[in-house]
Amino acid sequence: RLTGRPAENVALVEAYAKEQGLWHDPSTEIRFSEYLELDLSTVVPSIAGPKRPQDRVALTESKSQFRKDLANYVHAVDDDALDEALDETFPASDVPAMTAPLVASAASPGRGRPSRAVPVSMTDGREFELDHGAVTIASITSCTNTSNPSVMLAAALLARNAVEKGLSSKPWVKTSVAPGSKVVTDYYDRSGLTPYLEKLGFFLVGYGCATCIGNSGPLEDEISSAISAHDLTVAAVLSGNRNFEGRINPDVKMNYLASPPLVVAYALAGTLDFDFEHDPLGLDAEGNGIFLRDIWPSPVEVQSVIDSSIDQEMFTSSYGSIFEGDERWRALPTPAGATFAWDPESTYVRKPPYFEGITAVPEPVGDIAEARVLVMLGDSVTTDHISPAGSFKSDTPAGRYLLEHGVQRKDFNSYGSRRGNHEVMIRGTFANIRLRNRLLDGVEGGFTRDFTQTGGPQTYIYDAARNYAIAGTPLVVLAGREYGSGSSRDWAAKGTALLGVKAVIAESYERIHRSNLIGMGVLPLQFRQGENAAVLGLTGTETFSVEGITALNAGSIPDTVRVTAVPEEDGEPVSFDAVVRIDTPGEADYYRHGGILHYVLRQLSAH
Repeated sequence: RLTGRPAENVALVEAYAKEQGLWHDPSTEIRFSEYLELDLSTVVPSIAGPKRPQDRVALTESKSQFRKDLANYVHAVDDDALDEALDETFPASDVPAMTAPLVASAASPGRGRPSRAVPVSMTDGREFELDHGAVTIASITSCTNTSNPSVMLAAALLARNAVEKGLSSKPWVKTSVAPGSKVVTDYYDRSGLTPYLEKLGFFLVGYGCATCIGNSGPLEDEISSAISAHDLTVAAVLSGNRNFEGRINPDVKMNYLASPPLVVAYALAGTLDFDFEHDPLGLDAEGNGIFLRDIWPSPVEVQSVIDSSIDQEMFTSSYGSIFEGDERWRALPTPAGATFAWDPESTYVRKPPYFEGITAVPEPVGDIAEARVLVMLGDSVTTDHISPAGSFKSDTPAGRYLLEHGVQRKDFNSYGSRRGNHEVMIRGTFANIRLRNRLLDGVEGGFTRDFTQTGGPQTYIYDAARNYAIAGTPLVVLAGREYGSGSSRDWAAKGTALLGVKAVIAESYERIHRSNLIGMGVLPLQFRQGENAAVLGLTGTETFSVEGITALNAGSIPDTVRVTAVPEEDGEPVSFDAVVRIDTPGEADYYRHGGILHYVLRQLSAH
């Protein structure tokens, strides 16, 4: 009722819940089939990171865990070796820009986290030092809980208390608020809390997917340049639900998920190298430390503000006109006709190639012959490693494409905004800046080896795929466990198919991505238990053939197919059976038709 649902909808939900036995009646003793015990003292404030949403870290352990995780990004050296190296290299008056002095760590006596304090001068007069672990993005972003009044108002009340204590966000932190509902700004305004958030830099940037999907926008030039020049490992803290590698911002390597009030707290702290229990956020007028506990709002106060600031009218007024749009939206020209008028000059929306050459009846399924490996990947490769997300630079294939079509660098926008242009999205598939392709040593990003060229030189994945297409060479992907985990991203499968990949051979799959691959006509194969590329001695430089999938033409799904990998140079071929991960007759139909799009179109045309 509070959110303005019509009375008939409320009555329907209540009647349905009662009929299904789901309605809570306090007078009824509930019988459960299983009982679980939970020690409530173990439920503690937590964050998750630095690169997966399932990596929970208790807030009290966040500083020590950050220092452990930082070792995966920056390698520390011991004090004596460092001092000796500096004495030999730099005069006493020089300050080396790329040194790595150590900060003491209680967890590791005599050693600590790498520190690289880099001075930064901004054009507006701000001056500060950036170091590893600096929080460069703090965003209350439109995912998961940003329509939840309790945490949204807790964040605003924390901001109020911080401002009243004289605290401010650190000058290197890019702050933003992107609520999941316009009602949020209504109750912020009614409660009088908006000015306090803005005082800390948390201004409204819009409604909808923001930082969590890589739409934070660039960091300020001076900050970005310092990070790049000195190879700083900086962090983002956001109230989203995804923090996979390379997703949030190209300058930021470590990304943490937190509740909205903790996002504000980290903006005040300015670093992940911070213990909220023992480290003060600042000093009061008397020189006493101000701790997070001193400004954290009580649940009673949060509920009081909710009760006084939110009513049904807010929801009915906001959502009553949600589909109308503002005057700019209503002023857009609306073409008439039953089919979409494709603009051949558009760099945002182009006619996709999915139905080019489609026939009324699908061609028989064929085996895969003499395919090359486009990428060879390890475990836990997510759809964020595969699918285009976030921003991209001028020297990437997607950037070059836009420049060639007259788009200036400042107008690139993001992959997400150009998802209607397959030319951009193909070029961004497997282009994640943290992708590690095992065909290359020590290289991160969207690169591979191009075996259409002598020696298989390194090149962009898109450029190699284009050369393979010209040569008529099909492609495969080799991967480890949990391939395609993370968000269910349709472009992870679309881009894979459009690059010319005919099969993926992995140790295991995330179930939705496996299904999506079939939906785009890509064959998901799985190594048998106990086998993988390393066990079989595969290097990814071989030529692969897959035999036996033609059994689909007879209406059956083969349990396995035979895969043969022929070494590029002298050596014995490697043959193994791979499990066919077409799990249902419906998926078999999709694959026989070349994908779900072809299947649906043929079904429609038949009627």
